[in-house]
Amino acid sequence: MAIPGIRNDPLPAFNFIVSLIDSSSTLGQVTSALNYLSNAVGLTGFSECSGLEATMQVEEYSEGGENRVHKFPTRMTYSNIVLKRGITLSEDLWNWHADYVNGRGKRRDGIIILQSELRIPLKIWVFEKGLPLKWSGPSLNATQSAVAIETLEIAHEGLKLASLGTAVGEIQRAIF
Repeated sequence: MAIPGIRNDPLPAFNFIVSLIDSSSTLGQVTSALNYLSNAVGLTGFSECSGLEATMQVEEYSEGGENRVHKFPTRMTYSNIVLKRGITLSEDLWNWHADYVNGRGKRRDGIIILQSELRIPLKIWVFEKGLPLKWSGPSLNATQSAVAIETLEIAHEGLKLASLGTAVGEIQRAIF
């Protein structure tokens, strides 16, 4: 319901936070949730987040005598999430990917929060069972003064759009 005199402008896409939750153990969930709830989010500073996409696959059935094709929903597929940020002294993204290379990797859930200019959460996406597929380092070029960017591509098994209350509830559900 629209309120007279209040505009419903599209949301800006430049102010967002990304946080990964260690969903492999109860202690990891508690630690990650406490960090999230206290706003001490570990993975901030991403300059780009893409791949928030869900597609429903359909099965087509041509019925005899009908001049049309029936379409039935079958399953959902999710695009990989790609995170890009300027390289810092933190090695958290590299370490998560390297743990898988060394056979010690653990899946992580994640929260992506779109904020207003005043840093008020407006939209929250939660992805489940993230798996670091690909880490890419920066393109190094001594003739340019560009920022060194690292990229992490994450496959996952589900994407939800949640309200702020629902996101906190999801974290509490994962803990208890």
